[in-house]
Amino acid sequence: MSTDRTRIKLTVAYDGYDFCGWAPQRGQRTVHSTLTKAVRQVSGEENEIAGASRTDSGAHARGQVCHFDTACPMPIENWVRALNDQLPPDVKAVKAERVRADFESRFWAKDRWYRYRIQVGVADPLRARFTHHHPLPLSAPLMHLAAQTLEGRHDFRSFSQELSREESAVRQLNSLRVSQVEDEVRIDIVGQAFVRGMMRRISGALLEIGKGRWPVEMTQELLQRTEPGSIDLPTVLPAYGLCLMRVRYGRHPRGHRLLKNDLPARAHNTGEDTS
Repeated sequence: MSTDRTRIKLTVAYDGYDFCGWAPQRGQRTVHSTLTKAVRQVSGEENEIAGASRTDSGAHARGQVCHFDTACPMPIENWVRALNDQLPPDVKAVKAERVRADFESRFWAKDRWYRYRIQVGVADPLRARFTHHHPLPLSAPLMHLAAQTLEGRHDFRSFSQELSREESAVRQLNSLRVSQVEDEVRIDIVGQAFVRGMMRRISGALLEIGKGRWPVEMTQELLQRTEPGSIDLPTVLPAYGLCLMRVRYGRHPRGHRLLKNDLPARAHNTGEDTS
């Protein structure tokens, strides 16, 4: 085996319903531990894997990204097939790429795109693992209108969970769109980083607006209320309705490490954990 090491960027997809999230946990089945085992079986090394986002228990991914170093001489084009031979049906490698030695899947990410799916009407059992069900119609146009106030740079403390007062909840949302495709309302959120629970609590707030229980202006009011107990917080919707669609690095990948005085880069606050 060659002593030259190669850094590999791996794109993976998974049905997270039966996983206890991405991050390793002792005695639990996680995406990270499952993928690490497969990489080590293929390479014959004790590889360490770093991921771009820590999805929570039950959340899914179409475009999760991770990286690892290896001295295995196997051609890059063979990695996907070799890994998928070792991986279970609910997690698969999609693409393997050779990248520069200093590439960081987490800190080089330009943005992350998440989608929350709400299925309305009669429940579809074939989508029960991937969508949150609501039996009555929702107003997607009102939800979209309310979502526009959340775009840009704001303090998202009212949309977070398990966040201490010392931690900043200021984040930048590049895009937030709500659309209806047949019987599904889809909430698409793009940003560089998120506080814990942000995706699912935003979705919970928009659901209340779509049901007509909250006014459109409620999202703006939530942004303005950052003290605990000052307002009823929206429900955190179940993780299984959430999917990490894509992690983007741009044409010329570079570091986007968050500055200490800007957006704290604590592990559980930099990519929706998810949910």
